[in-house]
Amino acid sequence: MIRMTETPTEIELSVQTSSEPEPERGPELQPLSHLPPNTQNLHQAQQQSQLQLSVLPQQQLPESNSEHQDQSQFSEEAKPVWTHHRKQLCRFVGICLCAVIVGLVYFTHQNLQSRSGGNKEAHTVTPCLSPACQWASAHLSMSMDPFTRPCDYFLFSCGSDWGRGRQRGQGIPGHPQNQRGQSDRRKDRRLREEKIKDRKTALLQHLREILESSGGPAGSAVQKAKGFYHSCLDIRSIEEAREEPFLTLIQNLGGWAVSGQWNQSDFNSTLGLLMRDYATFPFFNLYVGKDPKEIGHGTNRRYIQIDQPDLLIPIEWNSKIEKSQVKTETLRPFLASCQRYLDLLGAPLSSNIIHVGMFISLSSELAVAAAPLHYRLSKGQLYQRMTIKELRNQAPLIDWLGCLQAAFHPLSLSEDDHVLLHNLPYIIQMSRTVGKWLNRHELSARGPLHTYMIFNLLHTLMPALDSRFSETVRNLSVALGNNEGVVPRWKSCVMETERGFDSVLTHLLSERTARTEAEEIIQNIFSSFKSKLQEQKWTDKKSFKFVMKKVEAIIPKLWTKEEMNAVALDLLFSKVTISRHNFFSNYVQLLSLWQKRQSKHLSEQAAVDDILSVTPFLLGNELIFPLGMFVPPLFHPTYPRAMNYGVVGFLIAKDILHLLLPDIHTQSKTVHAVGECVWAHYLTVTEKAGRGGAFSLSAAQQQEVWVQYSALQIALQAYHRSLKNHPSDTSLSGLSNTHLFLTSFSQVNCDSDPYREFMPLEPSFLITAICAKPNLCPTNLQCTSNTQQHLLNPC
Repeated sequence: MIRMTETPTEIELSVQTSSEPEPERGPELQPLSHLPPNTQNLHQAQQQSQLQLSVLPQQQLPESNSEHQDQSQFSEEAKPVWTHHRKQLCRFVGICLCAVIVGLVYFTHQNLQSRSGGNKEAHTVTPCLSPACQWASAHLSMSMDPFTRPCDYFLFSCGSDWGRGRQRGQGIPGHPQNQRGQSDRRKDRRLREEKIKDRKTALLQHLREILESSGGPAGSAVQKAKGFYHSCLDIRSIEEAREEPFLTLIQNLGGWAVSGQWNQSDFNSTLGLLMRDYATFPFFNLYVGKDPKEIGHGTNRRYIQIDQPDLLIPIEWNSKIEKSQVKTETLRPFLASCQRYLDLLGAPLSSNIIHVGMFISLSSELAVAAAPLHYRLSKGQLYQRMTIKELRNQAPLIDWLGCLQAAFHPLSLSEDDHVLLHNLPYIIQMSRTVGKWLNRHELSARGPLHTYMIFNLLHTLMPALDSRFSETVRNLSVALGNNEGVVPRWKSCVMETERGFDSVLTHLLSERTARTEAEEIIQNIFSSFKSKLQEQKWTDKKSFKFVMKKVEAIIPKLWTKEEMNAVALDLLFSKVTISRHNFFSNYVQLLSLWQKRQSKHLSEQAAVDDILSVTPFLLGNELIFPLGMFVPPLFHPTYPRAMNYGVVGFLIAKDILHLLLPDIHTQSKTVHAVGECVWAHYLTVTEKAGRGGAFSLSAAQQQEVWVQYSALQIALQAYHRSLKNHPSDTSLSGLSNTHLFLTSFSQVNCDSDPYREFMPLEPSFLITAICAKPNLCPTNLQCTSNTQQHLLNPC
């Protein structure tokens, strides 16, 4: 690994001792190590030839005197004159040699400074020895350093894997990708596994460590949150319980016709109960949100929003007839999964087919009116406002006031309250379908609507049941062509804990957030961002003024909210009882807590905090950065600032550019120029130029290249500004500030980046592009195996 304390190969000056003087060297003389390899020997030969020619008369003089001893009178007269000139020549040559040596020493000193990129900073930094830094140092030691593998480091960094890297280098003679053996491939896979996690995973991992820690606050609410999490991890108890907890719950709801024991409870009463206590919405979805038409007027009021449900039956949209359809090839595995569920719940084989058939028939009728979001948006079906009374007139088979009152208990609602609908045609069709099935008296004893609701409840409670149920879900998913990997149990348990105990986790996360350090990075990045805008070449002054006016009005800040203290949290969760070995019971309580959380959002007009948020958002004229952005291993207050700016600083800058400048490619000429410049560098380094591997970038690709390249520049500039205010910074593995900054950036994992599809190259390659600027990086990232030896120009 190259370190900043190392020096380049020193330039040596070889002077052969001789009794004869050396001729003066001209000012054009360059150190041999800086000449092209194919010209060094020629130049050396020329110098030696000139040296021999200049001293030849002096070497021949003694021989001439010995051969003509008979001319004694000439030698006696010439000797004093020659001696005098010899002394003057020696003195002159000595002065010239001293001047050349001084010049070479100065040149060498300047060359070392330029090639080391300010290498003297490495002598002043002190190592960081905190536990977090020790972990980071070990992590970096196992990672690929761009400055030791400049030819291919970017193939295994952010957003890349072996398959993608192989495709990028495939078919290129001599490309590093085509020269690796199996051991190198295994090493590369291990390096990828050691990459810094994506932001969402990093946050979930941090919350996991909090929930699994034994220290910290000992309030009852905190202990209940940790107890819920640990009961979720108790797989043994869940497996031992099998299906019994769910069957007991069915009996508490009045049974169901599948088992032959059902008290024929009222349809609307059961529907309201499922929504209130179990967060289950079989026929329509409910959530809380604002009306976009009012946001522009500064109104923060929230409304109940009614949408089509998440149907269990797999459907596909037919754009020709503009209807959803159920295909035979997807219906068969769905039918098999429904039968399997009833088998697991102990349903008699004789009634199994009948009830599954009615469930699929009812699901198919409801699915006909369901439509994808893009279609509803094109038809103006989103955010249709009406009162609850008007909704009742449109869809009379649902007791809207009673169901909504139950779902948002204890809030008081009236028929004059407004709601927002997102698919009124579906709501109308759903009401008609429900009415038709209720009026089929020959099916009244079999309760198809009630069975349909129980199937949806089973789907809601699936995470709390044993592995037989989750395996059935996974088998159906695979049969439908979805090959997504299984989510680790700890990750799903953290997310489930957040659903019910979000306020507790917010409190715990806030206590562990280094607000001062986070605020400093935010402010420095935003300041550098505004400076970057000044450097752009805009299409016209109007665009520049519009963007700057928008940016100048924004106030960046870390998320701050009046949080509940430990006493208030204990009171809030005082009625919650958590059992360490009964996750099903705990999960049922969580669903009730989650629905109460929705009611709270409806009544409060303050901003709703999302603890799992990892990207900034605009709230009025404030640019809010959530706490989840500043968690290990992406950020730590004891890390060297070079590492924090190289990782979180870059991510913040990239988020700002994406959020505030979504159409920058139509406003600035720089986007196209930078995008094409970086792309040309990539083609040159990977030797694809002229080999058929190149293609032109689209406007979206040019913009994404510009965004990420500019974000790296902004983060580096912000870090340098921080050094001006606080000159000292710690170090890891003896790396210099810039070296550590860029190496940390290369470890960022971008798999969850929604803009990844527009990035035509590996983001870590931007290190090569930015190091084209002289005197910036520790060493030159020129690839020695590259056949094109010319240096890259700065973008």
